Amino acid sequence: MSVRGSSRRHRFTGPAVALSSTLALAAALSACSGDGPPEKAYTVPGSLCGIAVEPALVKAVLPGGDSLASATQKPNGGTIRCNLFVDDKLVLSLAQAWWSEGKATAAVSPAYPGTKDGTMSDDERFVYSGQAGVGRTLPSCRVSEHPEQDLYTAVETRDSGIDDPAAIQKLLVAYTKAVEGSPACR
Repeated sequence: MSVRGSSRRHRFTGPAVALSSTLALAAALSACSGDGPPEKAYTVPGSLCGIAVEPALVKAVLPGGDSLASATQKPNGGTIRCNLFVDDKLVLSLAQAWWSEGKATAAVSPAYPGTKDGTMSDDERFVYSGQAGVGRTLPSCRVSEHPEQDLYTAVETRDSGIDDPAAIQKLLVAYTKAVEGSPACR
């Protein structure tokens, strides 16, 4: 009897080992097949549409791809938008927009849908979520072309799969400070 029980176990063990080996091989091949996020093969320049921004902060909110391009857009007399494209797909917009003086950031942020249910910074200058953010420049940011207006910045991801509030916040704060030091505020 003991031989027979042993034989049955052996017959069952053989197919089980083969199945286990097949599953392990499939898992290993899946890990190597590129199921992870695509590589970011492009280089982010240090200046985007004339505003110097730390490339690593920008790259953190961009999807993978091979090429990066930018284009400036001026949809109206008070807005400048720097659109970034990865592999010819719009993935990020950095904007500067003049709004009526005295508006709170919370009143401006609804114009940027990605900020819905966003987090407000302690100083109430920034509202951000995992996909977008709005920032208010310092009151000293004034130009004669826009009297009685305040300059706001916006960072918006565009259908890129990015959802990282910390990365959006870092980029938004850095971009706002860079705009404050640029000719846009002089």
